[in-house]
Amino acid sequence: MAEAYIVDHCRTPRGIGKVGKGALADMHPQHLGAAVLSALRERNNIDTSKVDDIVWGTSNQTGSQGGDLGRMSALDAGYDVRASGVTLDRFCGSGLTVAALGASTVMAGWQDVVIAGGCEMMSFSFSPEGRRKVGLDGGNMRLRDVHPQVAQGVCADAIATLEGISRRDTEELAVESQKRAAKAIEEGRFDKSLIKVYKADGTLALDHEEFPRPQTTLETLAQLKPSFEAMMDFPLDDSGVTHGELIHRAYPDLKINHIHHAGNSSGVVDGAAAILVASKEACEQNGWKPRAKITHAVNAGDSPELMLNAPVPAARKALERAGLTPDDIDLWEVNEAFAVVAEKFIRDLKLDRDKVNVCGGSIALGHPIGCTGAILIGTLIDELERQDKKRGLVTMCAAGGMAPALIIERI
Repeated sequence: MAEAYIVDHCRTPRGIGKVGKGALADMHPQHLGAAVLSALRERNNIDTSKVDDIVWGTSNQTGSQGGDLGRMSALDAGYDVRASGVTLDRFCGSGLTVAALGASTVMAGWQDVVIAGGCEMMSFSFSPEGRRKVGLDGGNMRLRDVHPQVAQGVCADAIATLEGISRRDTEELAVESQKRAAKAIEEGRFDKSLIKVYKADGTLALDHEEFPRPQTTLETLAQLKPSFEAMMDFPLDDSGVTHGELIHRAYPDLKINHIHHAGNSSGVVDGAAAILVASKEACEQNGWKPRAKITHAVNAGDSPELMLNAPVPAARKALERAGLTPDDIDLWEVNEAFAVVAEKFIRDLKLDRDKVNVCGGSIALGHPIGCTGAILIGTLIDELERQDKKRGLVTMCAAGGMAPALIIERI
């Protein structure tokens, strides 16, 4: 089987995902996608007529984020019309899935040059135009009876309760995420991948990470009220059923200890990212020097009712397929959708914390859903190079109780 090489990657800074506050929030999602696609083309002198496909991740595919955002962003970036595009949704896991699918077509010999990436404007998703009107089940009451699925924050608190993970545990992880992100920014670890984003009139929109709060301490986090306790009594949709009623259908005797809040949950941000994946022949023809390769990619499902627990089985599945153990992985990136996800992952796999999310995670930097996976791949490659390490694993939970996982080896 052929190899799928990662030649380059780039991303925007993550802007605060709130209209009127975030630097990117007034941009069209296609403009943000076009920004990374344009940068990737310019950085690598890509003949876009030779791009076989653009595989894009966007979770909330409605309104201005609908209509095959990958294809439209490429056209907006001035790509040749022969560069096709497709946009998919695996919720939070979309940005990893696009890389796996793009790489698999190269490994199969079907395509030679693929761009995998994504964009998510959380400022749009929380706007009246973009806000989802129904739950994950789309109002399918038959499915709801079998798998009652509630908001992710409620799931996070339920998992913490079931696993005996305390608020203090999650807040210590959150403070460490902020410290590591601040250090990574100070040392310029993201500079290789970060691009500047400009408005349509040519003025600078954003050139730095907008979300981190390096002043965060355990004392400041202790003052925050839990965010999802009130949601227990909040109707899921027009049916009137509440999140509390649904979670108790699955766990009738569970008394949830609500511990998650804005400080130990992923940040709401806007962002985009893109990765250039190519075959050996395409690299030779274009004079590209590969930086890494995707060696294994898997997907795993777990409880839809708890929703956030699939990263552990996904990582184990990837390691088993690769014939590796956790000791063979130099660096790990596990998305900090909520602190309990990363904390449980570290505990279950008995990992060295100094190898996990070493540049901080989504608690500090934000989680632009459709492209976070692509961002994490880029962060992992940059850090493997910086530390002169060989192998890394990326995984993340996704709504519906899923998780993709990738293993990457540095060239």
